Amino acid sequence: MDSQTFIETYYQERQNSDSLKWDALVERFGDKDLLPLWVADSDFSTDSQIKQALVERIEHGIFGYSTTPKDYVAAYQGWLDRHEKTQVEAKWLTFSTGVVQSLYDLIACFTQEEDAVLIQPPVYYPFYNAINDQKRQLIEAPLKNEAEHYTIDFEQLESIFANQEIKLFIFCSPHNPVGRVWTKDEVTRVMSLCEQYGVFLIADEIHSDLVLIDRPFVSALTIAKEIGFTQLAVCNAPSKTFNFAGLLNSHIWIIDEDVRQRFFDWSKVHRQTELSVLGQVAAKTAYAKSDEWLASFLSVVKINEQYIRQTLRASYPDIEIAPLEGTYLLWIDLAKVLHGEVKTLVQDKAKLAIDFGEWFSKDYATYIRINLATKPEIIQKAVTQLIHAIDKEANI
Repeated sequence: MDSQTFIETYYQERQNSDSLKWDALVERFGDKDLLPLWVADSDFSTDSQIKQALVERIEHGIFGYSTTPKDYVAAYQGWLDRHEKTQVEAKWLTFSTGVVQSLYDLIACFTQEEDAVLIQPPVYYPFYNAINDQKRQLIEAPLKNEAEHYTIDFEQLESIFANQEIKLFIFCSPHNPVGRVWTKDEVTRVMSLCEQYGVFLIADEIHSDLVLIDRPFVSALTIAKEIGFTQLAVCNAPSKTFNFAGLLNSHIWIIDEDVRQRFFDWSKVHRQTELSVLGQVAAKTAYAKSDEWLASFLSVVKINEQYIRQTLRASYPDIEIAPLEGTYLLWIDLAKVLHGEVKTLVQDKAKLAIDFGEWFSKDYATYIRINLATKPEIIQKAVTQLIHAIDKEANI
């Protein structure tokens, strides 16, 4: 399906639909008149084939206690075979309501209060919350930033591992917000250091389907099998890919039997919950049938990304915009066009609701993260408003 047909078929107006992104602007930003480009969900409805499967399940009319569909993992494995070549086994899988909840659970299971947990800022801000809320010691190993090309500082990482007793490392792959899709070599080096220093690794791979470059995504599951690494849990979900975070269905993959049993034992005490019936119907259908939907969705993301990059750089050649290898979230440094505070420019003058860089790291106060998962007209309007606000500020 071409991009325009996809937009015409799947774009939805979301005001007054209890949308966090569109209907919580007063609560989150104090202004109902902002154009929302913040929280990472999409303004496109999920695939019509998924909706049809949900309708059929709803017409059945009973939503009682359920088991996972027997062909769920087979459908997912088929998806992986077509997209990234990761191999999984059903016994590795347990379900959760979302990746953030999984992070809280895994930290609670595999660490104790005051244990050191490492992250790589700038990074998805619930990582901070999951550590601080549970009274763990937050350790930062910032990414290297060389003119918006982000890499892992392996010398720094090894120094921290060697000199501090790091119990657990949350690895964002692909990385939110900087948009890196880590190479196989980078993932291998991360895991080898964790193995060398006895660090448990959580890989947040929720954006693994949202790859915008020719190089394929490499899962930590693949590397762990190759090098025999056992202290690993991989979290992912269909929610970002197919836009159904509200269906509360996500995955935790644990290869090692002993590690898996430890998590199961912990879960018996702390994690009694039922499966999301509709979430599993939706995911199984998506993995079996929604390849074309995703390809069309990503084509729209690319159009929006290129429009922002080209238009802003045409007006401000020195503006710095990170390359977008994965996710639908564009990371922009406004430092060279600022004449005041970021909030004043972006929210008060440009009238945009975005994620501010300081939410991801205190060192990125001049940055913003823009959600590209919407129709081009909205992106074009947002860029026009931003340029107008920058130019107006510059003339003061």
